[in-house]
Order: sequence, then C-alpha cells, then structure tokens
Amino acid sequence: MKFAICNETFQGWPLEKAFYFAADCGYSGVEIAPFTLAEKITAITSRQVEEVRRLAGRAGLEVVGLHWLLANTQGLHLTSSETEMRRNTADYLAHLARLCADLGGRLMVFGSPKQRNFLPGVTRESAFDYAAEVLEKTIPALEQTDVVLALEPLGPEETNFLQTAAEAVELIERIGSPQVRLNLDCKAMATESKPIRELIAKHGKLIAHFHANDPNRQGPGFGRLDFLPILEALGKIDYRGWVSVEVFDYAPGIERLARDSINYLHHCLDKLAHEG
Repeated sequence: MKFAICNETFQGWPLEKAFYFAADCGYSGVEIAPFTLAEKITAITSRQVEEVRRLAGRAGLEVVGLHWLLANTQGLHLTSSETEMRRNTADYLAHLARLCADLGGRLMVFGSPKQRNFLPGVTRESAFDYAAEVLEKTIPALEQTDVVLALEPLGPEETNFLQTAAEAVELIERIGSPQVRLNLDCKAMATESKPIRELIAKHGKLIAHFHANDPNRQGPGFGRLDFLPILEALGKIDYRGWVSVEVFDYAPGIERLARDSINYLHHCLDKLAHEG
C-alpha cells in the first residue's frame, strides 16, 4: 500500500524541508494543494513547476496530484447558476489538469466544499446539472493529460452538495467518463449511516484515491477511528492507489502528525499481516 501526505500539512515550510521530512517519515508520495504554490495558479511558470518536480524527486517522493482545487479562488463555482462562472470554472479545472500533469501527477481530488455548495435559488437537481456541465467540459483536458478527477463526498457540516458516496457516484455515472472517479475520505465517511468498510466494498470499482484522517480532523491514529478494518477493506478490493494523510487540526504539531500518522498505518498493516 502506498502512503502519501498532503503538503499543506507542513504549514508554510519550504518545499524542500517538507519533502525531505515526509520522505524521512516513510511517505513515498506528496499531494499538493495549488494555493501553496502560488496565489494565482495561472501565474506559475514552467521553471517553478520544474523546481517542484526536482525537489520532490531529490527527496524520493512522487507527486501524486492536486487537491483543494478551488480553494482561495475568486469567481469560480461548480454549481453556479451563472453560465460564465461555470465556463470559467471548467477552464480553470482544465488548467489545473495541465499543471497536475506537468508536476508529474495523475490525479486531482475535487473537495472544495465552499466552491461547490449550491446557493439559495438553486435546487439539488439544478446543482447536479450545473456540476455535470462543468465536469463534462473539463473531460477533454483530462483525457489529453491522462489525469483523473476524483470527486470527494464531504459531510453535511462542510457542504450541502455531494454529502455521501452514493451522491458522488450518481454524478460520476451520469458523466460516464473513466476520467471522473471517486475519492473517499475517512472523516467524511464517518458521517454516513453505513460503516466505512461497507462503503469501500460497495464503491470499490470507482475509487481512484483515498484520504486517511480521523473525524476529529487530525491524522489517522489520533482519534477513535480504527483503521484496521478500513485498511482490511481496501485490501479486499485490491486497492492499489494512494492512501494520503490529510489533516485539518494541527494542534499535535506538524512533525508528530506526519510521523505518527504513517507509523500508525504501518502498525495496522503489520497487525493485519500477522492475523492473516
């Protein structure tokens, strides 16, 4: 199983320091939030892109891809009723697909809860129509770059659109492209009525990426969520993608979050191996 970590975990550390520390902890991949590279992604130069690739490679890390795709942006929204805003959002996602490929990544995780909430006056049905339109317009860029966009269900405390895996799958199946798949997030799945292991088993064929975290918004092993059955469920579907540590509460400290999270995941894997 391949473990990665989201780079915003390192809270403003220089990329070189963050990458080397992640590698020292045992991670083999890094997932990048675009806003950590530049305020405006369209302003990133090819030289900057090459420098990120070089630093990751020197540390022994693979760039998994991008997440927090629309965070800190203005005038972009997945379910907007405004035609121009939807067109601009599709254009921006296409730009991110090219950036992702240039960085060496092959995956974009669509979370960005604030930029996908459907606003007053927009029905759930219309939100699905608008989201499908935006994503369908992005598919040519995804195909050209061989990048997969993975929709991430998020809990009701974060968004009112795509709150469950079933809703995300509904949109994925409506689009009907192999370039649009599913990202499952443990914190979000903990808000669903079905156990996480059942969600993994049910939607296994569509899972392109996996976020490991605890409902307390810290890393795996920092709360009550048991990752033993979660990793076992991923093994049963023969999941071969990345398991990426993503945290939101940094109270335990950056170093401890990064190191203890992967150590806990390896502990779970070791236990499963011995039990098997």
